[in-house]
Amino acid sequence: MNDSLFRRESGRLVSALTRIFGVHNLQLAEDVAQEALVRAFEVWKLRGVPENPSAWLVAVAKNLALDVLRRQRTALSLAPDLENLLQTEWTVASVVNEQFEPKNIGDDLLRMMFTCARPKLSENVQVALVLQVLCGFSVREVAQAFLSEEAAMEKKLVRAKATLAESDGFFELLQGPALVKRLAGVQRALYLLFNEGYHGASTASAVRVELCEEAMRLTSLLLAHPLTTTPRTSALAALMCFNAARLPGRVDDAGELLQLADQDRSKWNSALIAEGERLLEQSASGPELSEYHVEAAIAGVHSRAKTANATQWNQIVALYDALMALRPSPVIELNRAVAIAQHEGPGAGIAALNAIENRERLDAYPFFPAAYGELELRRGQHEIAAEHFQRALTLARSPEERRFFERRIAHCKNPSPMGRGSAKRG
Repeated sequence: MNDSLFRRESGRLVSALTRIFGVHNLQLAEDVAQEALVRAFEVWKLRGVPENPSAWLVAVAKNLALDVLRRQRTALSLAPDLENLLQTEWTVASVVNEQFEPKNIGDDLLRMMFTCARPKLSENVQVALVLQVLCGFSVREVAQAFLSEEAAMEKKLVRAKATLAESDGFFELLQGPALVKRLAGVQRALYLLFNEGYHGASTASAVRVELCEEAMRLTSLLLAHPLTTTPRTSALAALMCFNAARLPGRVDDAGELLQLADQDRSKWNSALIAEGERLLEQSASGPELSEYHVEAAIAGVHSRAKTANATQWNQIVALYDALMALRPSPVIELNRAVAIAQHEGPGAGIAALNAIENRERLDAYPFFPAAYGELELRRGQHEIAAEHFQRALTLARSPEERRFFERRIAHCKNPSPMGRGSAKRG
């Protein structure tokens, strides 16, 4: 039985059940969805996975929801717009059946995404809610994604759900300023979710493919709805496609991290690159230029280069300049400095690293000292480079990162032709 199937179906079930029970009964919706999944695990283990597992789970969830309503409806305060219909035996079954129609489930998934992106909640908490509610991650898995203690994350999620319970209910997908504002929050949450998988701070693994896949799956829901398939959404999806295309090349056959310059580009997913190109072109249909447009353009330049030496670094530097004007940050300045080093040489790159504002915000980021290490190595300053890599090693967050920096330290002591590319992660 596939974990991704259970994750996907968990989000669908929770969303439909929350539409019935109300956001203030989100925990009840999660409990009923979990019960349906437990039954599936037990039955399918004995009888095998049914031909249509989604339909099987929906049927079980509907029956469980009806049982809850018949037992508890007088004691429950339900979704305001459905409460009267759910309080009578004559209509309860038809209302529940209607909410589990495929079209309604799809809309409810979107509504739940928008509900989780409530502005009162911090960005990290919004992403944590998306992971648990829509992606079916356990509290332990969410805590691992954010390098947090399980008990602390559980408290955060409980408080977040209490905040959702104070709202008027599901966010309704209606045109207007409220949709535009909330859509920006949803896009940001999905961007952060993808990045956490692509180059996040997990202590278990440097690459969390499942997080990237979940972010792409949820972004595809935005692309499929006429109110949310904006140029900004297309740009975000393009960025994810370009970066996901390079995932197979980010590690070697032994599972070790590779620099961008050392990757086997034949492993990159050409279909995803083509889809990224299509979406990037689609994103140019409006007047808006967002940070997602610029980041996708940068990723597109990398994806088009047949070899590391063929990369148009002058274009990438110009795009990072544009990105700095839109959303300045020390991490963007770091990436810009690496691009400058590739275009103008290591000395110019080191000068750009030294000029980063608010550089203290990079103190815990291992690839900041690693960038110095790579550039000093290119200047022939092996001992200085080794010191920078040693600093990076102390900051490494996963076994793959630790082994990567150990190899760079060994390379400083015994230089070889390999690994002469950029310090930029793939």
